[in-house]
Amino acid sequence: MRTRVCITIDTEFSIAGAFTNPERRPVAEPLVWCNVDGKSEGLGFMLKTFAKYHVQATFFVETVHRFWFKNDPMGPIARQIHAEGHEVQLHTHPGWSLFAHADWWDQSRNMRGRDDFKARSVASSVALIEQGIATFSEWGVPRPLAFRSGNLQHDDNLYQALAQTGIPYSSNVGVAIYDSGDAHYTLYSGQHERHGVREFPVLTFSDWTLGNKRHIKSLTIAGSSFAETRSLLEKARAAGIPLVVVLTHPFEYVHNKDKTFEQNRRHDLTQRRLVQLCEFLHDNDDRFEACGLAHAAASLPALAPANTLLKGALWQALPRMAAQVAHDKWGRWMLGRQSKSA
Repeated sequence: MRTRVCITIDTEFSIAGAFTNPERRPVAEPLVWCNVDGKSEGLGFMLKTFAKYHVQATFFVETVHRFWFKNDPMGPIARQIHAEGHEVQLHTHPGWSLFAHADWWDQSRNMRGRDDFKARSVASSVALIEQGIATFSEWGVPRPLAFRSGNLQHDDNLYQALAQTGIPYSSNVGVAIYDSGDAHYTLYSGQHERHGVREFPVLTFSDWTLGNKRHIKSLTIAGSSFAETRSLLEKARAAGIPLVVVLTHPFEYVHNKDKTFEQNRRHDLTQRRLVQLCEFLHDNDDRFEACGLAHAAASLPALAPANTLLKGALWQALPRMAAQVAHDKWGRWMLGRQSKSA
């Protein structure tokens, strides 16, 4: 059996600091398309790359932003993603729901955990999920079968809410990104059932160990070199892990000057990593299947859960860290030069 590889893209708009400064305004399409000189280096680049290498991806598309963006700018984006053969699944950031209230600024100033799912009631989570399901219907895209929470926030109540709303699959866990502190949700890999919902966590691995100190990292395009990713895919296959979840966002494929995403520069390091991954999956499609999360989940038997923590290597982690620091500094410097010459 081929190992399924699910490239998952959290596709969302940004509140952009409006809760801390009322003069700021949320940002919509620029955060997704990430245009540079009239060319989309975010979503446009990703769709083009997926098409070239025949990769089906999963786009977790956020819906609660509609409380602010009344013109619904995400609808055309979701329809285009679906038309190009990718899965459109549900992503929810609860914080946007504050904009449903006329006094959102007063409420937001003193509210902790406004974007959290942890400790949220089942009823509140059900309402948010149902808002997303209704939005998908209005957009004319298939009803979501999989869910990802904002910031990978989760607790037991969320899975109860997913079960109540009929969402069979989720990918809410990325232990190195958000650790709930609940050992029941310390999930590194594989598939796991919670309240009847099958959870497929973002692959989390140990990228280095020094003495008794172990560092863990979740598998992302922006945070992992292609050498690390390729090695982890081979190790996952050898370990019998049936499905590997990779996380990314459209805005990670550009350097941006500020939260408005009006001035960007192509991020050639992350773009190269995505191209290399897609090329690898295409060239090794006898062993790996690049597919949507719901498609993969539906084709997998309900295996006994295995929670394998794969191990990376320090000799791969160090060059990756150095390259990212150098590339980020270079990108900021180049954007600064562009601003001065503008």
